[in-house]
Amino acid sequence: MKLQLTSLDQMRSFAEALAGHLRAGDLLILSGNLGAGKTTFTQSLGRALGVAGRITSPTFVIARKHPSLDEGPSLVHVDAYRLSDAEELGDLDLDSELDESITVVEWGAGLAEQLSSDYLGLTITPMFDLAADDGGGVGDNAADDAAEDDADDAADDDEDERRLVELHGHGSSWDARLQQVRDSLRTLACAIEVSEFDGSDGSADEEDSQ
Repeated sequence: MKLQLTSLDQMRSFAEALAGHLRAGDLLILSGNLGAGKTTFTQSLGRALGVAGRITSPTFVIARKHPSLDEGPSLVHVDAYRLSDAEELGDLDLDSELDESITVVEWGAGLAEQLSSDYLGLTITPMFDLAADDGGGVGDNAADDAAEDDADDAADDDEDERRLVELHGHGSSWDARLQQVRDSLRTLACAIEVSEFDGSDGSADEEDSQ
């Protein structure tokens, strides 16, 4: 499934809609270049889930737990960028939190899949990156993490705020839920363009004709 988001308000609305379909034990793996909006999405998701604490790029603290302010699951926010392999991710002992929390792993593709056979992959791409088609770059120090926060928060005009979000569900628990997410997005007051959805694995057909 692919979404075309034209503003930060739509990113927040998408995160809120998705939050309504999440439950304890869910794993979300986020991909996207520096400044793509991974942290902005997670911040919006955390607000929708009603968890405590300000959500930022984990930087030196690779994983942070944000407990629920009511009876819901906690949110565990992980930055896997500095982890060299899946073994280092395993050393974080996320398995002990996984069943009782919603776990979001930034830069987790190729590493976090070991945590569960059921997970939702999200790839966030700025539209201007697609137009430039230059692939962008990634950082390698704490300053780059701060830059990502700034880039995620600073979108000053409509051009900067446009994002393509691709969702790929893996495992039986996502078979029906991605269709439910799609239906929820169709009912939002701020219209979000959603591509055709082909079912079980969360992949997308070609986008709707303009």
